[in-house]
Amino acid sequence: MREKLTTRDIEKIQEEIDHRKLVVRKEAIEAVKEARAQGDLSENFEYYAAKRHKNQNESRIRYLENMLKTAVVVADESREDEVGMDDVVQVYFEEDDEVETYKIVTSIRGNSLENRISIESPIGKALKGHKVGDRVEVKVNDSYSYYLQIRSIEKSDAEDEAIRGF
Repeated sequence: MREKLTTRDIEKIQEEIDHRKLVVRKEAIEAVKEARAQGDLSENFEYYAAKRHKNQNESRIRYLENMLKTAVVVADESREDEVGMDDVVQVYFEEDDEVETYKIVTSIRGNSLENRISIESPIGKALKGHKVGDRVEVKVNDSYSYYLQIRSIEKSDAEDEAIRGF
């Protein structure tokens, strides 16, 4: 599946790739050399741990590079008064009589524990493009849906956002 990323997401991923290639890779190779120099490799835990760390770093680099190759760049095309990418939205759940605040983000930055919801999630899809006061239907599946009312929209800058795992 192709990840939907903002240009800021792509910059952050590229920064991590560069860091892993230029800093972590060199440290990992040096750690393997030092552990190998300690002698008998059959009982050398440091060697296997260093080798594992090196392989995990290389795997992460390949994963991130592949993500960038297949990514679809998304832009926020919402108007100032509409819900769009990186907006903080306060919504009222009619069913539960509760108010929640969410930040609308790309899927790789989504984290429900931090109230960051993906633009691809049912709530994200339902909110996108709507305005304060709108009552929107969140369709979970063919047999269940619920309603939210948008209480406020706060436009924010994604510059301070961290990407999960970065």
